[in-house]
Parts: sequence; structure tokens; C-alpha cells
Amino acid sequence: MRRRKLTHVVAAIALVLGGLGVATATVTATAPAAHADECYSWPRTLGPGASGSDVTQLQVRVAGWVPRGQVMGVDGSYGPQTQTAVANFQRAYGLGADGVAGPATFSKIYALQDPDCSPVHFTYAEASYNCGKGFTGTAAQKENMKRALWRAEALRHQLGDHPLKVTSGFRDPACNASVGGASNSVHLDGGALDLVPGDSATSICSIAEQARYTGFGGIFGPGYPAHDDHAHVDIRSSIAWDADACAGW
Repeated sequence: MRRRKLTHVVAAIALVLGGLGVATATVTATAPAAHADECYSWPRTLGPGASGSDVTQLQVRVAGWVPRGQVMGVDGSYGPQTQTAVANFQRAYGLGADGVAGPATFSKIYALQDPDCSPVHFTYAEASYNCGKGFTGTAAQKENMKRALWRAEALRHQLGDHPLKVTSGFRDPACNASVGGASNSVHLDGGALDLVPGDSATSICSIAEQARYTGFGGIFGPGYPAHDDHAHVDIRSSIAWDADACAGW
């Protein structure tokens, strides 16, 4: 997260008294770091019963902390599912797990997001290579990409903060067709990611297995046709999982 430092000269005075010069004094103060104001800042504490766009923004960022087999309802209403997700997020980052999003919770979210609202360990660029063309979609498709990336951030943390690489994300129709993607692929909507390990501490199977606990509706990995070399995850609202070649699946 970028932080801006504001330097203020609070005293710079030269006085001449009785012909004597008094040295100029300069005092420099550093302002507190801005709270993610380049992205989004929450104006209030949020808890059960709250509603509004600030709840929606929170839900996007904790959607990867719902219980196994659930997909977060991003609806701007702070219900039991949101409370559970917030508590799980708090617990994972060493905060008091009361399920209420206050200053400590938001401070951690601020630390996890970049000025463009993507999570700190992933970028829109890597999630929209799009056969070398970069992002060519709509604002709605970019929003879906953001929602998928925040769940990937939760997945990364649950895997011990080992790096994950995105090998494919948003695809326009031409790119999708050229790589043999399904005609109704969630990649076309921006809500899908193909992930591979970034180091030897994780595997494709461990990614697929843990993704069941991070709010992804679609998960396809080893054992599913053409998915032995990556784990596909997406934000569809229904559950469709297949990685049968992974032990314990």
C-alpha cells in the first residue's frame, strides 16, 4: 500500500532584535499515513444489521473467509454469513474475533489492499494477460476480477502465505476461443483465475483443496479434463467442484 507523507514547516522565523540575528528554526512533522484513501475508506464501524455500499465493499474483501462450501452473498446486508466471515478474517490475522468490523479490522484490510483496490499480493495486470492484449473488458468484468483476487488473497494466507501465480484470468472471446476455453467460461466475465504454486511449499492439489474454504463456487483441478497443470477457481454462485485426482478430495 502506498503511503503519503506530508511535511509541514511549522516554524521558520527570522527575527532581528537590537541588531542581533536569531537563527531560523525549522520543525518538520510527518503526518499519519493516509488510510487507503486512494482506494476506499470505511467511515463507520459495521456489524449485524448494517446495510449499505460500505457493507458491500467489506463483503468483497472478506468473501474468502466464509465456511467450507459457501459463496459470499455480496448484497450490502450485514447478516450472519458476513459476521462469520469477518470473525474468521479477524481470527486469521490475530485480531479479536467478534465479527464486528471496526478500526482494527479496517486497518488490516487497508494493509492488504493497493491503491487500485486489488489485494496486495495480486495485480489486475497478471489477472488479465488476455493472450497478451491486457484488459479489454468492462467495469463490471473488472469488478468480478477484483472479487476473485480478494478470495485468492484469502487462499494465499490460508496456505501459509506462500506465493501463488495467476496463469490466466480475464479473457475476451477471441482469447478464450484460442486457448480452448468453454463458450460459457467464467473467464469471460472476469471472475475466474487459473492458479499454480509460486514455490515448492504448495501444490496444485493443495490449492484446489484449500479453495473449498475460500468462497470459490467453481473449483477444477487435477482429475478434471485439461486441468492437471493448474487449479481453476471462480466466483460463480453455485458449487461446482472437481479435482478427483487429488488425495482426499
